[in-house]
Amino acid sequence: MSQKLLLSAKEIDIILHRLACQLIENHTNFDNTVLIGIQPRGTYLANRLQKILVDEYQLHNLNLGYLDITFYRDDFRRGEKPLEANKTDINFVVEDKRVVFIDDVLYTGRSIRAALTAVQSFGRPQEIELLTLIDRRFSRHLPIQPNYRGRQVDSINQEKVKVNWVENEGEDAVYLVSR
Repeated sequence: MSQKLLLSAKEIDIILHRLACQLIENHTNFDNTVLIGIQPRGTYLANRLQKILVDEYQLHNLNLGYLDITFYRDDFRRGEKPLEANKTDINFVVEDKRVVFIDDVLYTGRSIRAALTAVQSFGRPQEIELLTLIDRRFSRHLPIQPNYRGRQVDSINQEKVKVNWVENEGEDAVYLVSR
């Protein structure tokens, strides 16, 4: 198994700042916008973006939540081992809000489809957008595209995009892993 570095920590930092600026351009003060990190991997990205928006752009009225999609997935009963659920933590209403889903990698689109179903338990959003760090554009099974993307990666199905975060892997890096 070999891996190739796609993004270094410095490049990830630049991309995160660009994504934060794009969010500000489209949502200005975030009065009617909520950010939702998709469990488990989207939460790292969501936390980083929230920190940038609060610390560097003084946006203090941000609502950030985490959405577990485990039991909304269309493959949740197909695996060998049982899936472990994560915690959903949304302490605000999404009714008539602009929702921004945040996930690290957009691959087939099935996770986002599950998130679209899961979020309905918290109300009916006015609008839903998608922000991803990595968009694997040629791997889609569903017609889902990101509104905000950090980097587009063209890879074959035998390759995996691995996003490492300093919070759990000890480094910020994105790798293309060949099996």
